[in-house]
Amino acid sequence: MSAPEKDDVRTYSLFIHPKDLATLKNDVWSDETVPAKWKIGKKQKEIEISYRGAYTRNLPRKSFRMECKNPPLLFGAREMHWNAEYNDPSLMRTKLSFEFFENIGVLTPAAQHVLLKLNGSILGLYLQIESVDDCFLQKRGMPEGAIYYASNDDANFSLLSPDDDAVKKSLLDGYTRKLGNETDDAYLRTFIYRINTIPRADFAREIMQFLDVDLYLRWLTGVVCTQNFDGFIQNYALYANKAAGQFQMIPWDYDATWGRDVKGRPMEYDYVPIEGYNTLTARILDIPEFRHKYRKLLEEVLETHFTLKCLEHRIESLHDALRPYILSDPYRGKQIGAFDSEVNVILTFISKRNLYLRENLPKLGD
Repeated sequence: MSAPEKDDVRTYSLFIHPKDLATLKNDVWSDETVPAKWKIGKKQKEIEISYRGAYTRNLPRKSFRMECKNPPLLFGAREMHWNAEYNDPSLMRTKLSFEFFENIGVLTPAAQHVLLKLNGSILGLYLQIESVDDCFLQKRGMPEGAIYYASNDDANFSLLSPDDDAVKKSLLDGYTRKLGNETDDAYLRTFIYRINTIPRADFAREIMQFLDVDLYLRWLTGVVCTQNFDGFIQNYALYANKAAGQFQMIPWDYDATWGRDVKGRPMEYDYVPIEGYNTLTARILDIPEFRHKYRKLLEEVLETHFTLKCLEHRIESLHDALRPYILSDPYRGKQIGAFDSEVNVILTFISKRNLYLRENLPKLGD
């Protein structure tokens, strides 16, 4: 089966035995899977399914994680995430963010909207997100390496917790290993320790032993433009490219962007500063050479990719493709006015954010 086209919304029919469905609903915080059947057209596959997410598990519409237990894999993946994007009235922000990151040269998961049905009833429109795992690397011809999810805000590249400035019990706090072993854990601990202890005079040279700085600056540009407030200390995956011996950043969970916060409330266009934040970013931008590279990259992106001219047609076309499915969505169908108005919210954000970043480029020096 081939992968869907860019805006082709496929219908997925899920069948879960009532007893298993009751098990799923009885403990929304459990990561234990239950068996299910997944039907796509005439194809059917046995899968395992569970809820996913953090605070979103308390929302009326849940998100799901799916595992294929037996080959062949579908779309070259054994695991997928079906995100409800409940607090994003546009249902487009993560999709737009991932496309933006990919366009500026950042390693990014694939994302595709799907219509989910459960036991014959429409659940609604979801965003399918590719899992960042070994299949993700293989599909892109990437070298093998460990992968970690930044699962909470302790993944701030600091020795201290952001909540109370207390010393972390472990340098792995905030991370969930998806792929790798204890040797990889030791390398990640060393990376975080060295971020915080390399002398300033040696930082530019030594940090490149651990980090692909150029790719980090591209990722930073993407987070700053889309204004993902949480994206600096969570909402990313960390890939340790063993061939290069360097870490790379991969974006994850980007519904709180383009002018909205994590609860779907308006976020002012100037909320996140041009320098971003977290300990690693601060140390990198403290180096004149890296700061200059960041400014030049940001200038280029503000001229080419992060503009109304570049993005307006894409936003409108995605909106038009999703609208018929929103109308049939049992949760969102009655909120079609809010869905329609989000196009202008996003476009206004782009215009104001672009101008704000341009005006603040001098803060980065020459």
